[in-house]
Amino acid sequence: QVQLVESGGGLVEPGGSLRLSCKVPGSRFNYYAIGWFRQAPGKEREGVSCISSSGGNSDYADSVKGRSTISRDNAKNTVYLQINNLKPEDTAVYYCATPGVSCVTLRVANYDYWGQGTQVTVSS
Repeated sequence: QVQLVESGGGLVEPGGSLRLSCKVPGSRFNYYAIGWFRQAPGKEREGVSCISSSGGNSDYADSVKGRSTISRDNAKNTVYLQINNLKPEDTAVYYCATPGVSCVTLRVANYDYWGQGTQVTVSS
């Protein structure tokens, strides 16, 4: 019932930056907290970040803390994830998802709706 569409991935050299986008069509976007997850080949999907419906609160995994910023523009029905100082270990398919109204622990089981993902590759 909730559709999410990621974009903005690509090939970036180590130390570079990307801004990923998650667009959620519909009038209820402003009621949803939005999280970002990533999954590298052969690894489990892991949480990256979450932003509250108001944008006033955010959460980051230790792996990206200090070099990532999550934000949202409710007028555009879009959540952004900026990642700076990209490392090869950031290479993964990045997914956005929603647990509903509030951010909860960044676990896959806590999130109900998912986008299709966007590929991020960090390589020189």
